[in-house]
Amino acid sequence: MTPRDSHAATLLLDGSVLVTGGDGVKTSNLAKAELYDPNSGSWTATGKLTEGRRGHTATLLSDGTVLVAGGWSDRSDLVPSATAELYDPSTGKWVATARMAAARAGHTATLLADGTVLLAGGLSYCCGNGGPLDVAELFDPRTGSWTKTASMLKVRGDHTATLLPNGTVLVIGGIGRKTDDVAPINTTLAAAEIYDPATKAWTATRHLNEGRAGHTATLLNDGSVLVTRMGSQGSAELFDASTGSTAATGNMDLIRFNHDATLLPDRTVLVVGNSSEDDDASRRSAELYHPRSGRWTRIESMNIGRDGHTVTLLANGTVLVAGGNDESGRPVAAAELYDPGTSS
Repeated sequence: MTPRDSHAATLLLDGSVLVTGGDGVKTSNLAKAELYDPNSGSWTATGKLTEGRRGHTATLLSDGTVLVAGGWSDRSDLVPSATAELYDPSTGKWVATARMAAARAGHTATLLADGTVLLAGGLSYCCGNGGPLDVAELFDPRTGSWTKTASMLKVRGDHTATLLPNGTVLVIGGIGRKTDDVAPINTTLAAAEIYDPATKAWTATRHLNEGRAGHTATLLNDGSVLVTRMGSQGSAELFDASTGSTAATGNMDLIRFNHDATLLPDRTVLVVGNSSEDDDASRRSAELYHPRSGRWTRIESMNIGRDGHTVTLLANGTVLVAGGNDESGRPVAAAELYDPGTSS
């Protein structure tokens, strides 16, 4: 694959993986896209985005096309884009669609039960205070148009959004703003809120035990959400969607941020990548969360330490880890597979 980090990876209906954009070795905010074929283990270039971008979202739609939205633009590495485009796997072509109401990067995109996509929050400019947003909007694939919906209760970027079993969307943490200062500054949020597509309204829910950004939020089989991010002792906690309560669970072996978490077929959660210790051994490390016991176990490390990578669960149950940057901060082209059935 092309060396890249801060890209997006999307599992397509045919089982292949679409990788888009990212930061390259010589070119920031790539317009290149490629496909990974699990059957052959090969990568193939597929079209070119209408605009280079990183920190964007790429969402598989109900009809098998992919919506790519926002991100830091190739027109200015400090300013996010308001553009969006669609990828058609049947033709390998990219087509621009309607612009969003707000330019943003570090936002979330969630496919709802009715086939529309909820985009929420994000950052309005890079560096400095980051300008987190509360703006939310809906993309309708049938019309190719965006419609603003109710704003979030908190401005936030680099948060997570999780589709719950009842069809609502849980938004957790992220970079927010202190509102009690004369000159507002960024803060890490513990606040959480839920969007209800039926009422198109946001409702505050129980705060996390500690503020988190650069975290993960993974829906478990019992309907609870596992939240992980660097904190005291690599803390993790569980959000119970049925009660709106939170509870601490076992601590990760390492303190991590900007890592990835993936629910495996055996119901454990694979966590890989970046550690606050920032040495190659820690960045290569991987561990599993066991929901029944609430404990973490270290497993075989990756071949390369990574940050800004993507992790995709394939149809055959293996996990594809692709790209990212190495200990020196350079984007890598390496990809590798984790097999839950043979690794330990």
